[in-house]
Amino acid sequence: MPTLTADGPLWEAIESLRSQTYRNLHIVIVDNSGSERVARNWPPGLAREGVKVLHPGTNTGYGAAVNLAHRDSPADYVAVLNDDAVAAPEWIAAMVEALERRPAMGSAAAQVRLFDNPAKLDSAGMRIAADGTSKQRGHGSPCADYGTEEEVLLASGSAAMYRAAMLEDTGGFDDRYFLYCEDTDLGLRARWAGWGCVYVPSAKVTHRYSHSAGRASKLKAYYVERNRLRTIVKNFPFGPLVHSPFATYERYWHHLEAMRGGSGAAAQFTKGGSSAVYLIWCVVRAHLSLLWSLPALLRQRRAIRREARIGPEQFMKALEEYSISVREVAWL
Repeated sequence: MPTLTADGPLWEAIESLRSQTYRNLHIVIVDNSGSERVARNWPPGLAREGVKVLHPGTNTGYGAAVNLAHRDSPADYVAVLNDDAVAAPEWIAAMVEALERRPAMGSAAAQVRLFDNPAKLDSAGMRIAADGTSKQRGHGSPCADYGTEEEVLLASGSAAMYRAAMLEDTGGFDDRYFLYCEDTDLGLRARWAGWGCVYVPSAKVTHRYSHSAGRASKLKAYYVERNRLRTIVKNFPFGPLVHSPFATYERYWHHLEAMRGGSGAAAQFTKGGSSAVYLIWCVVRAHLSLLWSLPALLRQRRAIRREARIGPEQFMKALEEYSISVREVAWL
């Protein structure tokens, strides 16, 4: 469990892990504060037994923190939980049971509910748009509409379980993503390697959506766009990759429409006090970063293709089956 703020929600998350019906687990916190904030903020009445805290000395980002925890405490299954989420007692047991039954699944997606309205979904797995933007499947919908265990494209990193064999097969999370889209990148690389993802509705979690960085913060705006670009260069087949800039321009147009109507992430960004001009600068910075990183990304792309166990047609079929329109992305 990576944490930066080590505030009240973290202790609720720990208590929920202590209450799991699955007993053979190790709780690992990665303190990304750089100042041992977890130790300083630890509540006097909260027991420390059974909880290991790692101190990388700096903010490593989400994916790198998970990789660090897995290397330190290797296990057959790696469950990740945001520090602003609370897991139901059967969360881990339900995902382990589903993965045991489905050996071709490399990960399990939980039924993640909105903390302030637990009858509504945060996510039931993830979907992806033609420009590589990923969004929560079922976000804002009644939980009752997503009660069937089924395969999905990939899991949201807010609450998921990963098979260790899949992490070793793919190299785990890409440390260079820092924040956002690292779960999408890992899920797509797992697809290329022949692994699926199962949605487990009985594995329930409530989540304070974007508690740490904000729903539409400057930090989030930049990293989501930067890492979206990295993800498509690494993972999209040639045809969808060539088409993605046109889909991106279409999404930008829908963002503008949504912003005028006071809806969507772009509107939330400006309502939070940031200007539309700064949003444009985030996009420019993201593309400049892409140019700088392009040689390394192309090397990663070639490595993914060399080791792929499925062909582009099968990969594209998965993208199409679990797609979301760029208009829907902009208006969410």
